[in-house]
Amino acid sequence: MLLSARFSATSAILFLQQTVSAALYNQVVSTEYGPVQGFQYFNNSANLSNPSGNVAAFLGVPYAADTSYENRWREAQPREPWNDTLHAIAFGPACPIASQAQAGFTLSEDCLSVNIWTNAKSSADRLPVFLWSYGSGETSGEALYDGGGLATQDVVVVTYNYRDAAFGFLAHPDLSAESGRNTSGNYGIMDMFTALRWIKSNIANFGGDPDHIVIGGQSFGSAQVYHAVNSPLAKGLFKGMIAESGIRDPYDYMLAGLADSYSTLDVALKRGVNYTKNHNVSSIAELRALSMESLLSGSDDRDYSLSNVTALWTMNPPLYKTVLDGYVVPSTYLKTLETGPASDVPMITGNNRDESGASTGTSYTLSQYYLYNSLKYGNLSSRYFSLYPAHNSSQGNRAWNAAARDTSLVSSWLFSQKWYKKATSPFYTYYWDYAPPGQSQGAYHMAEINYVLNNLYKTDRPWTAYDYWLADVMSSYWANFIKTLDPNTGGSYRNGSLPTWAPTDARQEVMHTGTQFGNVPIAQPAQVDLISDWFATQPPY
Repeated sequence: MLLSARFSATSAILFLQQTVSAALYNQVVSTEYGPVQGFQYFNNSANLSNPSGNVAAFLGVPYAADTSYENRWREAQPREPWNDTLHAIAFGPACPIASQAQAGFTLSEDCLSVNIWTNAKSSADRLPVFLWSYGSGETSGEALYDGGGLATQDVVVVTYNYRDAAFGFLAHPDLSAESGRNTSGNYGIMDMFTALRWIKSNIANFGGDPDHIVIGGQSFGSAQVYHAVNSPLAKGLFKGMIAESGIRDPYDYMLAGLADSYSTLDVALKRGVNYTKNHNVSSIAELRALSMESLLSGSDDRDYSLSNVTALWTMNPPLYKTVLDGYVVPSTYLKTLETGPASDVPMITGNNRDESGASTGTSYTLSQYYLYNSLKYGNLSSRYFSLYPAHNSSQGNRAWNAAARDTSLVSSWLFSQKWYKKATSPFYTYYWDYAPPGQSQGAYHMAEINYVLNNLYKTDRPWTAYDYWLADVMSSYWANFIKTLDPNTGGSYRNGSLPTWAPTDARQEVMHTGTQFGNVPIAQPAQVDLISDWFATQPPY
């Protein structure tokens, strides 16, 4: 009897040990809506510097209900539970937007799903969690946003789909009336908040820590996470944020054409009424009765009201975008800096060399260079031309790009100085200047993503040993920050020491990344003064 009891106890211990150490891809994992089972993500090393055999992926896991018809232009609703195990082996459909239809993705309004990559050995591991937001017009199933490589650095990576364009940001008087708060729009931002709440409730079962979530994104994804920092609705849902191609000073006129731009509620309501009329109906009830396919028409139209000069430096933003509604987005960027963010959390932000007005394809004549910048800088144009002189078109194009790059770096630094007036959390800035191989657009918008997510294996380029080293370094900074809220600490880099990345402070410096590493001046003092003085003449966002 004693032997039998002893054997039973030993068996129980061995069973417990096997259960605890079993890879999650071998297990059915419970969620609030139903059970899911993932799969082993890597069958080989994929040229990763970290062991990858334990990474489990769970793709296309619903976090909310279908958003079609009666659920259209409402906050995401709870999903009906399922009983059978969902085999989470494929990405869910993309949320409806015309660009994704053209790219060959399956579109559906039943699109609110998450994708999870976890290196946890059991549900008890409590690894830090990173929620990634893609840019406007994209979808989480794109190869560029693969989270497997970053997951090998012992963080749980989650990507998610959110509603975009008119499906995610339409405002309309009918919607404002039914909301109970006299506002509408921003459903795409609220989708992120719903995804965060789902993660808080479920991620522990995937080996993640629900009390340690960092949010990040690029382009409009960076705007999404900054809205979360400012919104009281997201307070307490995350510990830090990363905004790539991100945050700029509220006086930076480029905000009008970049992903951070927003519409006032009055303007957004007028656009919503016009969208309704363009579909030959007069109410939201009638619009909800139409098919997704018919609503795609005009859903991602652009705003061409910007001045020609402003549009040259930026781009024409979507018509249906973030709304300054006083609810999801509580106030202007300037006001939230003056009063303090809803979530005072550490953050990383930065820009790439060939974006935000700078480009390898810049091709203006000398006369155009002088005309456009005279119009832009007005009474400050003589100072501008003394600092960015040109005597031929080639010099003019180089000067144009130099000014755009300086403006981005100065803008982020000026933001940091306003941030520190009310916030206490550290603010890290970077400048990325490395051009991935096999292309001619330089260090373009999105060029850093393969490196920070450590997923070079998902993009077909002639990668070199330097590229793999660079991906190891950049993803280690990101993983460190996700773990400790400091890019310098966390033990993610296993091949020596990372160059020290100092937080932004009163010194006019930025962390240079890509072709070299280290804190460098944002620009020469005279250029900083010019750009600061010019910003002071602009209306704030």
